[in-house]
Amino acid sequence: MKRLNQIESARGKRRVQMVARYAMKMEKYRNAARDILTPKVGYGLADELKRAGFWVKTVSDKPQAADVALRNQMVDMMDRRIVECLFLVSDDSDFVEILKEARLRCLKTVVVGDISDGILKRTADAAFSWQEIMMGKAKKEAVSVVGRWKDQSVLQKLEWKYDPETEKKLYYYEIESEDSDIDCLSSGEYGSLLDTENDGAWWELESN
Repeated sequence: MKRLNQIESARGKRRVQMVARYAMKMEKYRNAARDILTPKVGYGLADELKRAGFWVKTVSDKPQAADVALRNQMVDMMDRRIVECLFLVSDDSDFVEILKEARLRCLKTVVVGDISDGILKRTADAAFSWQEIMMGKAKKEAVSVVGRWKDQSVLQKLEWKYDPETEKKLYYYEIESEDSDIDCLSSGEYGSLLDTENDGAWWELESN
């Protein structure tokens, strides 16, 4: 790289001398520099991922373009409520806010990455490393993780939650119901009973 840069920057007689000296190596230098300075499109993974059955979306080469596109895709899926679990393969801490939002929307979150104790794994409901996946440990633990999620969902549905406003309204509703029953009895049934049972004067006693 250094010699190739020297040749490219040289001028006049010095350039001719350097080209003559390194003529046989120039092509080798150019090929080495080309492989280093010109990255493969999509890191060379797009075709492999498509062959594996994954949907691949290409983005521009602007900074953070891939992160923005992925974040927008996740938000769109949550807004449309087409997923119940958000599965993120990344160690990028920039995605921690989207994980928090997913949990606020009652979605389950799973993270796979190389960092053993990153902020993403601490935020997610479940986390696995690539080593655990390759060893099959993640597949075994996934069964128990899903089982715990189902148990938690059942308990949340059965859990009694105290709501002061609801309890207050229910209390006053019961009092009003009792008062209406008393009013009905005193004005209707109780009055009719007095009329039928006590036709005579109140001071008259029944004779045997």
